[in-house]
Amino acid sequence: MVYTPAEVRALTPIRETVEKRPPQADRLDVFLCHAWDDRQGAAKELHDLLVSLSVTVWFSEKDVILGSPLLREIDRGLAKTRVGIVLVTPAFLDRIQSGGIADKELSTLLARDLLVPIVHNTTYEALRDVSPMLASRSGLSTAENPMADVAAKLAELVAP
Repeated sequence: MVYTPAEVRALTPIRETVEKRPPQADRLDVFLCHAWDDRQGAAKELHDLLVSLSVTVWFSEKDVILGSPLLREIDRGLAKTRVGIVLVTPAFLDRIQSGGIADKELSTLLARDLLVPIVHNTTYEALRDVSPMLASRSGLSTAENPMADVAAKLAELVAP
C-alpha cells in the first residue's frame, strides 16, 4: 500500500494509539458514521470492503435490531469501537447541518482522538464550510484513492 507523506503524518498518531489499546473480547475495529441516504450506496460499499479485509465494523444497517431504540444502539456501538470513520458525502453534509442522528454521532466522535474522515463525492473545502472541526482532522479522499484503496488503508490502520 502506498501512502502519501501527508497520509503518513496524519494516520501515524492514530495507528500508535490503536496499537497501545488493550484488546477487548467484544470490541469492534471501527464505527462507520454515515448519512442515512448513503446506507445502500457508498456506506455499504465501504462497509463491505472493510469486512472483506477482516475489519470488524459497527454499521447501523446490520447492528441495529429492528424495534430497538436507535440512539441507544448507536451509543453502544460508539462505546465498543476502537476507531471512528466518518463517511463525508453531500448527503452527510446536509444531515449534519439539519442536526440529525449523523450530527449526534459526529459530536461524539469529535470528542475522541481516533477519528478518520473519508471524503467521498465532495471536498474538504465543502466540509470546512459545515464542520471546521471535522475538516481539521486529516483523513482520506476517494478523489485521490479509489474506495478499495481507502478501505485497504483503513484496514492496515486498525490491524492488530
